[in-house]
Amino acid sequence: MRIGVLALQGDVREHVRALEASGATAAPLRRAAELGGVDGLVLPGGESTTIMKLARIFEVLEPLRAAVAGGLPVYGSCAGMILLADRVDDEGSPLEETIGGIDMTVRRNAFGRQVDSFEEDVAVEGIDGQPVRAVFIRAPWVQEVGPGAQALGRVSTGAAAGRIVAVRQGSLLATSFHPELTGDLRIHEYFCDMVRRRNGGA
Repeated sequence: MRIGVLALQGDVREHVRALEASGATAAPLRRAAELGGVDGLVLPGGESTTIMKLARIFEVLEPLRAAVAGGLPVYGSCAGMILLADRVDDEGSPLEETIGGIDMTVRRNAFGRQVDSFEEDVAVEGIDGQPVRAVFIRAPWVQEVGPGAQALGRVSTGAAAGRIVAVRQGSLLATSFHPELTGDLRIHEYFCDMVRRRNGGA
């Protein structure tokens, strides 16, 4: 099982390490031609405007959209969640375009600026055991999900209580938070299982 991590900008190395610790072969991916050699893809945290701009420069944006539409399993964390959203709420920080794929509306920087970063335990459907320790850094939240998408997790404290921070739609998974920073591999293991099942594994 080979999983690529889009390596245009963001916390690429952390995702590569987490994926390899979860049993996958992981490698940075920058070119469209490399998409054909992976069973799944991670869109890492970073700055979504910058990632989209570089995706056009490297001529990988349309191939990414085609891969998502074709059923490639993709996991997006933080900025990656924004990129997988079909819609971005203009009342937050607008974004002209996304890769898309998940029937949801996200708000960028919804929890505040860098100084407002925080951690919280989040119960995520499909993740056994204790709640996931979620790290939020200039994170988005999901304003709404359409009928095709399923909310998997919500924050439970503070003014943002009830906001959706984990979503799945078919072979696409997205979280507002950064599991690659905590040492808890369960989100990456969950995604690896999605990839395995999509490719006919047990």
